[in-house]
Amino acid sequence: MNGFNQIALREIRIGFRNPWAYSFMALFALFMLTLLLINAQGQVQGYSSVTATMVNLALYFLPLMTLMLGSFSLTGDKEDGSWELLSTYPLRTSAFIAGKFAGLAAVLTVIVCFGFGVAGVAGWAAGSGFDAGAFFVFLLFAVGMSVMFLAVSMVIGTLARNRWQALTVAVALWFFLVIAWAPVLIAVLGWMPYMWIKPAVTVLTLLNPAELARVFAVIHLGGGSVFGPEYYDWVKWARRPSGMWAFAAYPLIWTALLAGLAGWLWERGRTRV
Repeated sequence: MNGFNQIALREIRIGFRNPWAYSFMALFALFMLTLLLINAQGQVQGYSSVTATMVNLALYFLPLMTLMLGSFSLTGDKEDGSWELLSTYPLRTSAFIAGKFAGLAAVLTVIVCFGFGVAGVAGWAAGSGFDAGAFFVFLLFAVGMSVMFLAVSMVIGTLARNRWQALTVAVALWFFLVIAWAPVLIAVLGWMPYMWIKPAVTVLTLLNPAELARVFAVIHLGGGSVFGPEYYDWVKWARRPSGMWAFAAYPLIWTALLAGLAGWLWERGRTRV
């Protein structure tokens, strides 16, 4: 546990010394504030053009930021020799990966909360703030998506040999999961028998953390009808109290699986050295 604490605190210190973290924080806060002030005539509640734009902005911005910060953290330790030094101490791989993840998760949570906090306070002062329910949904959506993509970045950072390789993989994966997902999904479902479509939608949505978070947020903002009949079961499930708890638990399961995979891959590389 001591090694875990030291790695986590080290990662938090490095994270808040990193100018990238402050750049992301300022950009996210600025975008959230700008969108909120566009809605200066009333309170942000339910699913509207403003809330849809906020969901899409977070969907484009947060995964890319998370993939880059997380993967660069691990590959940076490989390139600057920090891992060679740390490996001389009695530090278990599981404690190293878990400490990295916890420290980066704390940095990302502060960035997300700062962005929404600035927008919320400014909107409240301007009389056009978030509805309490919408604010909670946005915050859960953003933090949950960041945590899931951070777990993905741990795997990328473990496999990549340097920052350039990590950047290439991170951008390619972000493009596929966020930008290209909808047309690819439509093309794949178009070739399937009708009876397979709903099960395929369920499985594919669970495999894409960005899509799962987006579906959850839009449904809880009251816009479930935009998804069409293929998502009817999703809408019913997400509106139940159990749906909220299931979405809160899913990032934990996703994180445990991918962080465990990253730890196993890192340990294999460690034993080969």
